[in-house]
Amino acid sequence: MASLGDSNAVYSSVKDYYGKVLESSKDLKTSACTAGAAPHAIVRKIIKTIPDAVNDKFYGCGNPIPLGIEGKDVLDLGSGSGRDCYVAAALVGPQGSVTGVDMTDEQLQTARENIDTFGTTLGYTPKLKFITGYIEMLESSGIAHSSIDVCISNCVINLSPNKKLVLQGVFNALRSGGELYFSDVYADQQLPSAVRTHDVLLGECIGGALFTEEFEQMAVDIGFARPRVLSVGHIAINDAELQGLVGEAKFYSITYRLFKVPQVDQSMGGFVAEYQGGIEGYEGEYELDVDHVFVTGKPVQVDAATAAVLSSAWLAGFFKVSAAQTTDGLQPAASTTSTELLMEQAYKASSSNDGSTSCCAPKKESSGCCPPKKEASGCCPSKKESSSCYAKKESSGCCNTKTSTTDAQPKLNMLSCSNDTC
Repeated sequence: MASLGDSNAVYSSVKDYYGKVLESSKDLKTSACTAGAAPHAIVRKIIKTIPDAVNDKFYGCGNPIPLGIEGKDVLDLGSGSGRDCYVAAALVGPQGSVTGVDMTDEQLQTARENIDTFGTTLGYTPKLKFITGYIEMLESSGIAHSSIDVCISNCVINLSPNKKLVLQGVFNALRSGGELYFSDVYADQQLPSAVRTHDVLLGECIGGALFTEEFEQMAVDIGFARPRVLSVGHIAINDAELQGLVGEAKFYSITYRLFKVPQVDQSMGGFVAEYQGGIEGYEGEYELDVDHVFVTGKPVQVDAATAAVLSSAWLAGFFKVSAAQTTDGLQPAASTTSTELLMEQAYKASSSNDGSTSCCAPKKESSGCCPPKKEASGCCPSKKESSSCYAKKESSGCCNTKTSTTDAQPKLNMLSCSNDTC
């Protein structure tokens, strides 16, 4: 992988940017650390109960917090002010645990000093802690091998000068069947040194963005199953000087799912999988990735790799998987959409916006689109009422919406707005 240069210089730059330069998400110069679809309604409800000090210093490019994790042990890489950890603590309940790892003292202080207040809101003391450490050195930070069920991370791995070491550490920390469920920033090409070493671009999660092909191969080489894409959104760079530095490179917020399950031979016979329900918030269907949405109680064909995930990962209790005895009447196994194609679709969806600089109200009209409507606050409201409406952030910092293209295309989450509304 391409090096970001001296690790200490990168650590110093990132610490300074997140600890001293940024006071809140309003100070960001790109949409990279605020991009992402509106969280699930259950997550939004929890976020409203989190202390303001924690929410105000949240910088993320997605919503990498799976539902259905009650009782699980969760690790958050680069936990920052702790917002995602607080959400996860509510989801895992009193029997689960959440550990955040971060290297920035100012962020850790915010995360730690609000735990008691949040515990009062929950009605119990959560097993929630924050460790000072580096995500490249999880074992040295006290994270034992095979001790984690789900690892999450939100726009942080790109900040690391040694991403392969991060992924290897996560792989070691995960139990068999565990998952790295995370959102991060990726580029559609290799980046020049001037971009990769620029302090602001590093801090804004652009300078350290990995080329998608490079990342996916790295994950497989370490031992993860084929990376699965859950959402893709194009990232706007609003600062003219920074736009000049990155040139023609395009950047995307992508939520990936990496499972630690046995490797399988894709030439194996077909399988049938059925989502049996049981995950609160996904009573009617469950989206594994952009290509696999399982309707409750409806068996469908799946390939060997998907069968391995659904039968061996932490999700196994929610699925019934068996070898296909017959395929009569069953939906064919879904093919895998390339990440390159998903990025192209996300960019086209972003570029086809009508260019209006007003903000979007989430009300869906009979036409199926969300009309632009500027709120009094000048920001985008957070409520997203229809899965067919998507939004993108314009250079003005506002959001406009458009409807998805066709049902045949993979669903892309295109909402990109300010942190306090998402």
